[in-house]
Amino acid sequence: MASRFKGSISFGLVYIPVALYPGVRRHDVGFHLIDRKTMSRVRYWKTCEDCGGKEVKQEDLVKGYEYEDGKYVIFEDKDFEKLRSKRDKDITITSFVALAEVDPIYFEKAYYVVPTGAEKAFSVLLCAMEETGRAAVAKAVLGANETLILIRAQKGRMILSTLYFADEILQNPAKEVEMQGSDAELVMAKTIIESMAAPFDPSAYHDEYRERIMEAIEQKIAGKEIAAPKEHSRGNAKDLMDALKKSLALVEKPKTKASRRTSARKKA
Repeated sequence: MASRFKGSISFGLVYIPVALYPGVRRHDVGFHLIDRKTMSRVRYWKTCEDCGGKEVKQEDLVKGYEYEDGKYVIFEDKDFEKLRSKRDKDITITSFVALAEVDPIYFEKAYYVVPTGAEKAFSVLLCAMEETGRAAVAKAVLGANETLILIRAQKGRMILSTLYFADEILQNPAKEVEMQGSDAELVMAKTIIESMAAPFDPSAYHDEYRERIMEAIEQKIAGKEIAAPKEHSRGNAKDLMDALKKSLALVEKPKTKASRRTSARKKA
């Protein structure tokens, strides 16, 4: 797996050479656009707007900023490189914060931090963050953009997450919600929440829709019609309290079956 960044983490006078490796990957199903009549692949070409649709080669593409209508200034890779200071090329830690203080809405992408030198300093920083329960806030220029960063320790690993800046977070269009239900409805809702409480286990979840798409692809290849999944009726509820009571019964039912199976195994 190729690294996405090579540089160093710095805090105070300590420099730790590191490389960043992707921490996640998507399992999207890839579809191509096809001409229905010819069954040929549809492709996109980069064309020149003022050249009669002439295709532009990759080596002739440059970045331009439109400062007036139809007028651009060109930026080459060397121009961006000139603007980057030595400090920009490092992941410079500016403060340490409690991880619980960081709202998850700020998280963007995750990377594993791997030391490429100064392993002792790396291990000291990792252990210190893990034992204090604090995460490092830093900034760096990754690619062509300055990026806000959070570095955290987790079970002997160092994980770096890129963050959105505060002015990139959109305002919530929903108004502040005031409690409108009765005390009994609130108690019932809390009971359902506690009945459904469980430790977070990511491995317990998988992409069922993707599995149905892959199964449908196999059905199409075999010349079969796609079979729609069977839907279970959720039933109707007269009011909120009725819906809460029925929901609680549905939650408790699987637990009752599970406890019976456990008792049966013990007796056996």
